Amino acid sequence: MQTTLTLLLAALAMTFIVAARYLIVSGGFAALTRARHPELYADSARRTAQVRREIGWSLSAAAIYGIPAGLVMAAWRRFGATEIYTDPLAHGWLWLLASVPVYLFLHDSYFYWTHRLMHRPALFRRMHAVHHDSRPPTAWAAMSFHPWESLSGALLIPALVFIIPIHWAALAVVLTVMTVFGVTNHMGWEIFPRSWLESGFGRVMITASHHHLHHRNYRCNYGLYFRFWDRVCGTDQGWAKELTHDQETPAIGNTGGAAVLGRTGS
Repeated sequence: MQTTLTLLLAALAMTFIVAARYLIVSGGFAALTRARHPELYADSARRTAQVRREIGWSLSAAAIYGIPAGLVMAAWRRFGATEIYTDPLAHGWLWLLASVPVYLFLHDSYFYWTHRLMHRPALFRRMHAVHHDSRPPTAWAAMSFHPWESLSGALLIPALVFIIPIHWAALAVVLTVMTVFGVTNHMGWEIFPRSWLESGFGRVMITASHHHLHHRNYRCNYGLYFRFWDRVCGTDQGWAKELTHDQETPAIGNTGGAAVLGRTGS
């Protein structure tokens, strides 16, 4: 009974933390967007309804992400059942530094292939259409997922900590990168300067300019952090040029949903 109560309290606590983190980070970047690009939050009934949907779906996703995170926290702190460690020298300084990119690459790989799979028409309708209802996406859309999509995304990191050793601080870095990239990639404008995009950083990393094109064209740019799998699999179509101040490509707008299913293949 005590163990059950411990797990329940941990799941509730992490659900609250995930929801609070979402509201603070997405709210902060939404406020920045309103200050820098107020036209992206035009006070129209459609836009207001979209933001409300994004927040509603995201809060439901917070519970789905929070429950396994809470169980991991309890497994680590109360039962010592994970590979999370506290001594930075336990696996050496090299692994302490390498564990962050290793975790991010594994997460990115999992995300790329599950994301592509969810663009198959049958799965798109059941799992992924909710996320693409955000046209164009806002900072509030980072966790705007159908519960089935939330479940598919919520399990990898909790599973990895039972398999691959990671220091708690390195895990915190991974979760921070996941949160910041998830929000900034959906803001509708590019937070990084053009010079960064044209440097090695932009050739490797995914930013809003890259992911924004996915929300318009659907069958490209499936990655989460890195452009690796998109490049290897030929699904990298570069940037949405209007976000990089190149006006050759028309800005993404309220494209009709009727065209979606015709564009959801891998």
